[in-house]
Amino acid sequence: MQIKNSTVLVLGGFGLVGHAICRKLMEHSPQKLIVTSLKQSEAEQAVEKLRKEFPNEHPTMFEAWWGDVFTRTDWKDTSKNSLLSNDSTRSEVVEDIFNELSADRLQHSSLYQLLIQVKPNVVIDCINTATAIAYQDIYASAAVLQQEIATGTIKAESVERMLSSDYIPQLIRHIQILYRGLLDASTTMYLKIGTSGTGGMGLNIPFTHSEEKPSRVLLAKASVAGAQSLLLFLMARTPEGPIIKEIKPSATIAWKEIGYKTIKRKGKEIELVDMPNPLTLTSTFSFNETEGIVETGETYKSVFIDTGENGVFSRAEFETISSLGLMEIITPEEIAQYTVSEIVGGNTGYEIIQSLDASVLGPSYRGGILRNKALTNLRALEQQTETSSIAFEMLGPPRLSKLLYEAYLLRKVFGNFDNVLEASDEEISSKLELFVRTNSITRKEMLSIGLVILLSDGISYLRGKEIIIPLQKNIQELPINSENITKWCYDGWIDLRKENFQFWKNIFKKIKKQTEQNITEETGSFYQYDSAFWDNFETIDEGKIVAWIFENEDKGYRIKR
Repeated sequence: MQIKNSTVLVLGGFGLVGHAICRKLMEHSPQKLIVTSLKQSEAEQAVEKLRKEFPNEHPTMFEAWWGDVFTRTDWKDTSKNSLLSNDSTRSEVVEDIFNELSADRLQHSSLYQLLIQVKPNVVIDCINTATAIAYQDIYASAAVLQQEIATGTIKAESVERMLSSDYIPQLIRHIQILYRGLLDASTTMYLKIGTSGTGGMGLNIPFTHSEEKPSRVLLAKASVAGAQSLLLFLMARTPEGPIIKEIKPSATIAWKEIGYKTIKRKGKEIELVDMPNPLTLTSTFSFNETEGIVETGETYKSVFIDTGENGVFSRAEFETISSLGLMEIITPEEIAQYTVSEIVGGNTGYEIIQSLDASVLGPSYRGGILRNKALTNLRALEQQTETSSIAFEMLGPPRLSKLLYEAYLLRKVFGNFDNVLEASDEEISSKLELFVRTNSITRKEMLSIGLVILLSDGISYLRGKEIIIPLQKNIQELPINSENITKWCYDGWIDLRKENFQFWKNIFKKIKKQTEQNITEETGSFYQYDSAFWDNFETIDEGKIVAWIFENEDKGYRIKR
């Protein structure tokens, strides 16, 4: 795509890679560049630096935005620890992660609001999502909860803290919000700067976060990074969405700055302490021992190299980690070059979504040929056993079973398209209800797999021991109203009301119209649906029709093979 005159949003633009990408983008004359960071000072500093580097640009070219994109707009400038320390907000944090993504919850998301307000043509995501999620350390939360279980003192706070640090639900909610935001903002492209989690090394990585090799937290980071890549892979296969790409550096990214100053660890200056006189080892080791420790009042000052998100290293640490055969090194400028090249349509060979597309096994010619054989055998066995194999409700969604059985009822009662189209809605409704009432085999099959049958009067219904719609969520009763009935009938109830057969008639009309629009003289491969495909409309094939509905009405079609 063209960057010139486009609005580009760089998430994590203060960071090492983010800033290098902003610089590279300026070579292509974007109209506006929005730079984000977690802290206000960082976002404003990044924008001020860009303004100094590009003094000829209009001051409004660069815009700063700050806050946590993984939480609500109202909380974007509040630390997660503060939110989890409050009983009310902690409960709401858990709800935001695990509950259904309602319209209200979506509107409250800081990421969604940012995308809607900015409406970027391109989003470049340089936030280390895997680190942000995995370093909440569910293992530490689990240890606290295990101790409380052992002592019989389980606290709601401990349970909620553990739930709030669960990696996959957080990632799923983030991807759901991201996808909706990109769609609603009409964004053309989303490009993620990902991570391998281990700097390109394997499970033998010597650089870890504890005595474990490798640590569970580090492996969690790699796991979240991989899960995110596969979710982006699926997003890239979603019709009518933005172009999705990911570049995944697998080496030490360096560097941002070399200097001499007080060294900070976890945001705090390292205080210099001393112990001139040694202690003696006894039978126990105390972590809180302070005897003999001298506070000097000084801080640890040294020469350092700042590698951005990877951290600040000493000369010796950097020399070790970047050595040939260990993590080695890649520069942020190289990542920026590949990123911008992919945006403008280049083929760098380093974009992993395309790589996954090229290497996964999709549908095969052999599979297509043998599918016909399988269907022939299935139909023959149906005739032999005098049964109809319609739905077992193992695949889902429930809407699939509902549509298949409704199409089956239409076939059994009316036979073909024209007979359905010629009948009145009232006639269809009454005849299908009569069939259901008098045909116990079909009725038992539908009820036994969890379908509810709403009869023609819209009040009476049939059900089995278990139902799949509505989904039971620790409640015993739900209100009966038109809104709920409409939703349940769409999701999975067999609907024998006359209104439903307007839907089916419209489907049949659309199928016939689509077929009639095809040029009958055309004998090439252009047309997928012709009259021969539909057996000249002389029968109602449940599987074909529901597949057509999913592809054409529900937009559930496949775009990559």
